[in-house]
Amino acid sequence: MKRIRLILLCALLCQSCIPLRIAPNIKDYKIAKGKRFKKGLPKKNVFVFEDPKEADEFYHYVNTKFQLNDYYVDVQVPLLIEDTTYYFSFYEVEIPTKTINLIPLALDVALNKATDMEPVFDDIHTSRTGNWYIAIEVFTDAEKDCLSEESVSQQKVLSYLRKLKKEYLATDNYNELVFKN
Repeated sequence: MKRIRLILLCALLCQSCIPLRIAPNIKDYKIAKGKRFKKGLPKKNVFVFEDPKEADEFYHYVNTKFQLNDYYVDVQVPLLIEDTTYYFSFYEVEIPTKTINLIPLALDVALNKATDMEPVFDDIHTSRTGNWYIAIEVFTDAEKDCLSEESVSQQKVLSYLRKLKKEYLATDNYNELVFKN
C-alpha cells in the first residue's frame, strides 16, 4: 500500500499541471478564419500575429501612422496599395493558456478532510497566462475578404501587412512615422 501511494505521489508531482487551453504560438504571422481563431472575430480571413507590446499600442501606432486623430482608428482604416484603396479593421485579442494546478488542489482537499478548513490555496487551483494577438481583416468596396485564397489582391495585401507588422514591432516612437511618410 505504501508503494502505491509513493507511486501516485510521484505521478502527481510529475503531472501537477493539466493544460485546459493552450494559446497558439505564432512565429511570424498566420492567416486564419477569424471566428475559428477567436470567438467574436468576423467570419472573414484575418492576418494574425502575436503582440508583445503593451495594450493599445497597435491602436496608437495606427492612429499616428494614418493620422486619424482618434477617429475610426480600429475600423475601416483606408490604405492605398498600387492605386487601389483598401480598408482594414483590427482587433486586439487575448487567448489565455489555462492550466489546473493539482498540488494546491490536492493539499486543499487533504486539509479540508483532516481539519475541516476552508480552502487555503483556492487562488492557485488554476493559472492563466495571457497571450495577446492582433487580428487584421482587409476589404474593399468590391471584395469583402481580401485575405481569402480566392482574392485577386491577396498577395499584395499580404505583402503590405507583413511590412506593416514589421514596422509596428520595430518602432517605439510612433511620431517618427509621420516624418517617414
